Amino acid sequence: MGLRHARHRFMPNVLVFPGGRVDPADHHAPASSDLRASTRACLERRATPGLARALGIAAARELFEETGLVLGSMDGDGLLPDLGALDYLCRAVTPAAMPIRFNARFLIAPAKAANGALRGSGELEELRFFALDETAEHRLATITARILAEFRAWLAMAPAEREARELICFRGMDDRLPEL
Repeated sequence: MGLRHARHRFMPNVLVFPGGRVDPADHHAPASSDLRASTRACLERRATPGLARALGIAAARELFEETGLVLGSMDGDGLLPDLGALDYLCRAVTPAAMPIRFNARFLIAPAKAANGALRGSGELEELRFFALDETAEHRLATITARILAEFRAWLAMAPAEREARELICFRGMDDRLPEL
């Protein structure tokens, strides 16, 4: 995680996860592995198969761009994401009336699946791995705190429970609802 710069228009000085939007190139980018069936099924509940794959590519690309960490391998200057390392956690959609909106899928991977040295791009400050308990010492957006709570609950589940759990979408002003 890292702190958004004080001059950012959206959530300045707030501790956030690396992430961003799907770029057009993400729809055709190569990968070293495919999404696992369970991750793909979670993403495809609200996305086409092509968008589901592009979301995984974008997650790995944004991680690399913002942190220097590689989820997969490098092929020259190109990233070959290991989409098989990704798990789906949940989704969040801001209210339609908000001036800056997001429709985010939160994808997670084991830390051991990422390699490389942490180095920031300038977008996030104080970039590092934060212990879950340590995040409370920082300014968090309400949605970030809720995503961290979902992650804690996910970590406490056995793998079979994770596969069978109800999918969650935070909508509106952080309402926790089943993802339809």
